[in-house]
Amino acid sequence: MENNDIPLDNSDLNKEDITDTLDENSGSQPAEAADSEQELAPELSETDKLKGEAADWKDKYVRLYAEFENYRQRTSKEKLSLISTASEGLMVELIPVIDDFERSRKAIETSSDVASLKEGVELVYHKFLKTLSQKGLKAMESIGEPFDAEIHEAITQFPAPSPEQKGQVIDEVEKGYTLNDKTIRFAKVVIGA
Repeated sequence: MENNDIPLDNSDLNKEDITDTLDENSGSQPAEAADSEQELAPELSETDKLKGEAADWKDKYVRLYAEFENYRQRTSKEKLSLISTASEGLMVELIPVIDDFERSRKAIETSSDVASLKEGVELVYHKFLKTLSQKGLKAMESIGEPFDAEIHEAITQFPAPSPEQKGQVIDEVEKGYTLNDKTIRFAKVVIGA
């Protein structure tokens, strides 16, 4: 008797029919359960493998992130240190010039010879310029050059003394400077009109 043929009335039920029905149903259930457990066992081990791999990747990610954060903090500290001591080399080079200025101030107080004082100031001035030029500072030569808005700042225009000087720099109010070929101060100039 199949499951669909089970009588609904209890009086029609026989003990044999019920036992046969139970045997059919119970016999198939353990076989199916065993099959599904066998199918789940490889899936569980596969799942465990995937979980293990995910844990490994997470561990690698966390370690890499920590290393990057350490690197970022270290480079930030190095940048701050570099910025704060960037001019140290220049300052060390300028200390002898300061010493020369101090000696010249003492000489001015006791000396009455203007020519020797002038010569001493010229020597200190040239030493100062030499020190700065060794560090890459260079004064621009502007007078007689054509006006260039990238390196010159026009203060005013005057009538040009000759037609050839039209559009050229005829006077320099303030010198311009470059540091390693980068303009750090524009020359303030008068242009011939």
